[in-house]
Amino acid sequence: MSEEATAFTYHGGTVGPGETANVRYTVSETYLGDPIRIPVTIINGERAGPTVCLTAALHGDELNGIEVVRAVAHEWAHDDLRGTIVCLPVLNVPGFLAQQRYLPIIDRDLNRSFPGIESGTSASRMAHRIYTNFVQPCDYVLDFHTSTRGRNNMLHVRADMEDERVDRLARAFGSNVILDSEGPEGTLRREATEDGVGAITIEMGEAHRFQRDLINEALHGVESVFAEYGMRPSEAVRWPGWRTIIHDDLEKTWLRADSGGIVDMHHDRGALVHDGDAICTITNPFMTEKDVVEAPFTGLLVGLLENPVVFPGNPLCHLVELDESTRRVVESTQSGVQRNGET
Repeated sequence: MSEEATAFTYHGGTVGPGETANVRYTVSETYLGDPIRIPVTIINGERAGPTVCLTAALHGDELNGIEVVRAVAHEWAHDDLRGTIVCLPVLNVPGFLAQQRYLPIIDRDLNRSFPGIESGTSASRMAHRIYTNFVQPCDYVLDFHTSTRGRNNMLHVRADMEDERVDRLARAFGSNVILDSEGPEGTLRREATEDGVGAITIEMGEAHRFQRDLINEALHGVESVFAEYGMRPSEAVRWPGWRTIIHDDLEKTWLRADSGGIVDMHHDRGALVHDGDAICTITNPFMTEKDVVEAPFTGLLVGLLENPVVFPGNPLCHLVELDESTRRVVESTQSGVQRNGET
């Protein structure tokens, strides 16, 4: 790799080596013809290195990732940066302003619209401008998400581990859990990966709030990625203590309610439950009827219901199976935490 850095160029601007630019970039217009602009920060190091894009709030109510991207852009020192960081803290500005998951009025999922078409639908045109200007020129993408409202995810990575570039990136982030999948069509990470850009999704927490423990954990993951690719050589690549990669040969399922009622959840996100353990209990208002939901296999609660009321069919938890060796490590880790909490 050449030591000489190059400029980062997008339609309408250039950021030279050693420069930082804060831009409000137009991606669409309102009914009144006013511009809809997304905030963009581009930090271009003086020395050559990878170009990494950090994205958040593709769903307008998913806020945790915003703080991760802003911290990297505006709180970290970048004097010794090798390469370029493209920070997109709020991709779905209309959804963010309305505090809605999808694009308001047209009710389209921006994260099913990539790579977009210049002459397509409103969502497709917006996705096209974001993708061609700020995603496609990059080597890697970290796309931060949370669960939808009423649910809560432990921090984990979703990645197509069949792709060598993605496999390296996902492992470098240093999460305990990696869900191996290519992702639905139209998602940022799938379309970028198919386009030769290594991309992963980081799921963390719940919508409509900042959860500082998860934000800090995600920042450690970004540091680890930068260390892996030599962008911040003083940092060490992170090892999370244990890791499981959930391939198709391991079970994974969303358990759903078979009865309506009020839910008493018996575990926290990230807990290990054993086959037959009671995960939650659903009762009617009089508590005269109880429906105990049991784990169908031993696994980890990656996602969990937060809203304690359900209809039949509503999701309760996302349970993923662990291989035997990982299960023993997790059991030892979680029992150790419990003992320390009791003393």
